[in-house]
Amino acid sequence: MNQVLKSEQKQVTRLFSHLEFDGNKLNHQPGSVLGSTALIAGTTVGAGILALPAVTLPSGILPSTIVIIAVWLYTLFSGLLIAEVTLNVMGAEGMTSIGFLATVEKTLGKTGSRIAGGAYLFKHYALLVAYISKGGDILLSTLTKIVGLENILPNWIGTTTFTLLFGGILYLGKERFIQKLNSAFVAIVITSFLGLLLLGSGQVKSSQFLFQNWQAVGGAVSVICVALFYHNVVPVVVTQLEGDISKIRKSIIIGSGIPLMMFLAWNAVILGSVSPDILQNNSQSGSVFDPLQILLSGEAGEILGLVLTVFSEFAIITSFIGFVYGLVDFFQDISRMTKNQISRFPIFSLVLFPPMSLGTINPSIFFTALDYTGIFSVSILGGIIPAIMSWQQREKQKLTNGIYQSLIPGGKITLIMMITVALALICKRIFSMYAN
Repeated sequence: MNQVLKSEQKQVTRLFSHLEFDGNKLNHQPGSVLGSTALIAGTTVGAGILALPAVTLPSGILPSTIVIIAVWLYTLFSGLLIAEVTLNVMGAEGMTSIGFLATVEKTLGKTGSRIAGGAYLFKHYALLVAYISKGGDILLSTLTKIVGLENILPNWIGTTTFTLLFGGILYLGKERFIQKLNSAFVAIVITSFLGLLLLGSGQVKSSQFLFQNWQAVGGAVSVICVALFYHNVVPVVVTQLEGDISKIRKSIIIGSGIPLMMFLAWNAVILGSVSPDILQNNSQSGSVFDPLQILLSGEAGEILGLVLTVFSEFAIITSFIGFVYGLVDFFQDISRMTKNQISRFPIFSLVLFPPMSLGTINPSIFFTALDYTGIFSVSILGGIIPAIMSWQQREKQKLTNGIYQSLIPGGKITLIMMITVALALICKRIFSMYAN
């Protein structure tokens, strides 16, 4: 019997297929690994990468590099774990699509769903506020320079234009069009990023690679967690790839691995461009120093500033797309669970208008929003809740002799480690808040 189950488990690679009628023909519309990989990479490479050098600067290149890799490994396992629990709920319920909140409710009940829902809403709205405020600021600055109206137009024009333009594209565009558009935006991000590395590498000082302050590295973990968080789009990827385990695993590993390489190179180039005197002055003043200003004031001048503007704006746009999708799925899950069907326009209005309003009221909220969405929401949503869900699913599978599809190795030892690390990060963060 066990051998039969194992044999069946190996054969389960895809749960369903996307079939659409085109006239009299039935067409298969599978999602692509490239499109799903771009969605994950685009969601990851957002406002977090722009804030990264400011928080890793006090610790130095080597300590921050090690911490970035460690956080990436944790987020990789948690991303695969979310895909795993999503797959198994879809298989057990016979569904072709399910969001994160609905997965939590079917596994942990209403109490677990409410906890996850609160953390999910907080994180998504806070990050959308950060993206809209920063994206609107860059868009307005660029437009005013082109038309020669610098420092004349109010900030709300930038945030409103950014929201209506890109939010409107997501609302009106079809899924396949948005996938292609997002892939094109990711290509622009990567191309401009390579240009930044090329222009910025000439300012790197080898002496900066020797600077190390391990005590300061803990202060960067919160923003690093935010920068590497893409888990809101994992259920979307599972649906797009029709539950195909091999494709899902490949998309998550490559889709998160590309931003990791970008973050490490970006971190090394920016921090390597900062002299010890500037770092010392920053530490003494206690103010937040943004090392990106080093690039803007370099010898490359206008060219470097233009490339940095393009990279910053499209990095925010690609991440904005992923988080809007994640929040739309969240409210669609609520409508399914309450059996009150909500149309697309009210959902998109609920997703876009609150963060647009807050971003308009407080345009300088960028760093604050990123900091508040750090360890707490990431640890709860990416570590604790998925690990508990997986634990319960595996126990239920043993009792029913069902087929359980696993995407991560290590069994319950891995789950225990994920919960322990998440709780340790939360406790450390709480202690540091009260200590300050």
